[in-house]
Amino acid sequence: MHPWVVISISAIFSGLVAIAVTLAIEKWGGVIGGGMGTMPTTIVPAAFGLRMNLGASEAFSEAMWTAPVGMLVNAGFLLLWRVIPRHLPRWSLFARLTVMVVLSLAAWFVGAMVVVHVMSGLRGMTKVMAGVGIAVTAVIALMGVITCFQPVAAPKGRHAVGMMTMLARGGLAAAAVALSVGLASVGGTVSAGIASVFPAIFLTTMVGLWVAQGEAVPAGAVGPMMLGSTSVAVFALVSSQSMRWLGAGWGALLAWVVAVLFVTIPTVLWLSHGGRMRMSRMAR
Repeated sequence: MHPWVVISISAIFSGLVAIAVTLAIEKWGGVIGGGMGTMPTTIVPAAFGLRMNLGASEAFSEAMWTAPVGMLVNAGFLLLWRVIPRHLPRWSLFARLTVMVVLSLAAWFVGAMVVVHVMSGLRGMTKVMAGVGIAVTAVIALMGVITCFQPVAAPKGRHAVGMMTMLARGGLAAAAVALSVGLASVGGTVSAGIASVFPAIFLTTMVGLWVAQGEAVPAGAVGPMMLGSTSVAVFALVSSQSMRWLGAGWGALLAWVVAVLFVTIPTVLWLSHGGRMRMSRMAR
């Protein structure tokens, strides 16, 4: 498949997802909306494009095994949006938001470079790379559960969001993902795996909610989004094999179904019932 086709599909899809995620969090609050909004989305067309470019090779599997490590960097990216704001001076909304965007993206790029360096040294060691991907996925899930138990409010949005604002969010997400997929099409397998999980949706969701609803809504969504994003790592692990042996289409479908059935749905159910009740008791 031509790289520009992959870039276009990824950009359009991610733009729609960015709008859907922010609407979900604004309607149902950070707990439920955050969990629902993190099922495998932009990684699907990215993985499809990688499969088309790399074929059914070990190189494709290596790229997908790297993706969970990239999601660990994304988990740290999200955590910063809960930790840093409380330590910022009482500047204007624009100043505080600018500092948050700069610091969180800078931290992500540093983390991504470390991951690329480490994982590049493991290329060719297929069992080790697969083991690292599985272990990191478990760490992401544990981090999400622990963060969900922190007593932070996760309110619903109180302000209606205009159509232009929603389109702006979608456009920003589309541009960010188009850039990341474009980098993936010209980079190596490890950098491609990292680029496929660039936190475009996380960034646009945090920024959009901060501007429209205040700091509490995105801060409350951090834990559920971290836990829910485990599904992206699971998709990457499953697709590393399913898309090689079943083809791009059926392999991606199988990986997506597995991730949603075994991660997204249980996460949303836990957050909406037992997890939410426990978090409420701890917050009192």
